[in-house]
Amino acid sequence: MSNIKKEGKFKYLEEGEGKVLLLLHGLFGALSNWEAVVNRFAGKYKVVIPMLPIYDLPVRETGLTKLTEFCEGFIDHKGYDQFDIMGNSLGGHVALMYALKHPEKTDRMILTGSSGLFENAMGGSYPKRGNYSYIEEKVRYTFYDPNTATRAYIDEIFETTNDIPKCLRIIAMAKSAQRNNLAEELHKIENETLLIWGLNDTITPPSVGHDFNRLIKNSTLRFIDECCHAPMMEQPEKYNEILDEFLNQTVPV
Repeated sequence: MSNIKKEGKFKYLEEGEGKVLLLLHGLFGALSNWEAVVNRFAGKYKVVIPMLPIYDLPVRETGLTKLTEFCEGFIDHKGYDQFDIMGNSLGGHVALMYALKHPEKTDRMILTGSSGLFENAMGGSYPKRGNYSYIEEKVRYTFYDPNTATRAYIDEIFETTNDIPKCLRIIAMAKSAQRNNLAEELHKIENETLLIWGLNDTITPPSVGHDFNRLIKNSTLRFIDECCHAPMMEQPEKYNEILDEFLNQTVPV
């Protein structure tokens, strides 16, 4: 996952050839979160993962609107059209906001543990700077099997939350996600949509998956057991099977 390309202000990973499958990571997401998806689908698709500038925006502008504008700029820069879009957590929220603004450009949509309706915030005091055991507990809380969170992954998040400017942006982005509730907008979405949800999700519980399924007319909801907020990391084989089935059964534009 080291083939990072840089063009102007954009950094992104691109693997494979074919129809574009654009992946959007979450608040603490890393490109490595999608490794199993890239390995499985780069043989049939051009899998693209832009690095979202969560920590690079001015604090006062840090929010979903600016992230969506960044994605618009990246997609226009690359000239993508009729692409499939997939997002986890905050990335799903950005995917929804982009699809609502640009229905003519997006084809199929895949959401997993997406914010946009309800998310259980990490707690009012989060993130507690400098408290490793607290951060470790919160990170492990996002996985069904706490050991899925490697020491390196916890270390990375600890370093991020210990950086005051980054910490301020995390808080601003989380508040923006809660403010940008899309319940009144989702009926406008016509895209064929797959919802892949962890049955044990503690951040966006299964009821949230059901709500998305009810509000997005052309949506299919699939649950993965023994799985929390990042199914593509926790249960990569099951996740990829469900995704492959959806991409094969739905007719791309």
